[in-house]
Amino acid sequence: MRILNLRTLGLSTFVVALASAGCSEAVPRELADARQAYARAQTGPASDYNPAQLRNAERSLKLAEATFDDEGDTSKTRDRAYVAMRKSQTAEVQARTLASQQEEAKYQKQAAELERARYERTREELDAERARRAQAEQQAESAAAELARFAAVKQDQRGMVVTLSGEVLFRSGQSELMPAARSKLSQVVHPLKADPSAHIVIEGHTDSKGSDRLNERLSQERADAVREYLVSQGLAAGQVEAVGKGESQPIADNSSPEGRANNRRVEIIVQGNEQQQHGAAMQQPSGTSPPAMQGMPSSHPPPPQPGTAHMRP
Repeated sequence: MRILNLRTLGLSTFVVALASAGCSEAVPRELADARQAYARAQTGPASDYNPAQLRNAERSLKLAEATFDDEGDTSKTRDRAYVAMRKSQTAEVQARTLASQQEEAKYQKQAAELERARYERTREELDAERARRAQAEQQAESAAAELARFAAVKQDQRGMVVTLSGEVLFRSGQSELMPAARSKLSQVVHPLKADPSAHIVIEGHTDSKGSDRLNERLSQERADAVREYLVSQGLAAGQVEAVGKGESQPIADNSSPEGRANNRRVEIIVQGNEQQQHGAAMQQPSGTSPPAMQGMPSSHPPPPQPGTAHMRP
């Protein structure tokens, strides 16, 4: 009998062909199982992932079919059918394993690509942050150098501190800026604009002449006057804060005219991100003693009693 081509005939067509060929002998269970195993392997991933093993299973099935045609239901037929079945099953299992491995490799490749992309984004962000910091530091250094040409500049834990003499800015006992003061502050504005993210604190200070209450009010009014002028020259209003310190933070001895002159001052404090964070951490919770911006620490002696003579700084 002729051997049927299993590549061109499906399982059902193959069975019909056998019946039409006059094969009346019952097909052994092993051969039927081998046919089903091959059909399942042929329609599964084996044709794509394991074609060589699938062709090997096909050859074994053809040999089992030929043996059945020649010898009928013999032990040789059953043995060869069993071998064909196992080869088909092996082809299918190997193909599914290979497909799974390739899918896993694809996933791992995609995961590695995503990780590399995340790393590149993080590195780019870090590089950009370093560049921004370097630019900010360069701007701060340039601003400090420019300010140092016409004002006293120092760096402390508060930030960059620009100190202007109160005698240059205001008449004695007054808070209205003198014309020369406006000219000087106009020189200050440009370097202060170098870092729009900086927070600027204007602190007004007085000497110890006069009452605490008057000194607090005068220092606040002077700080407000400087703030208003700087904002009018282009600084963002939300960027600038005015604080009156009164006589609470002297930098020189108030017992001498020179010392009092040094204490009568306005300090412009330029705070970067680190100083802003430090300042926020140092803020007192509600219910504690009034903060320094009120002009007097909690340990400061009370204002003098009515009737005491007052001298304006």
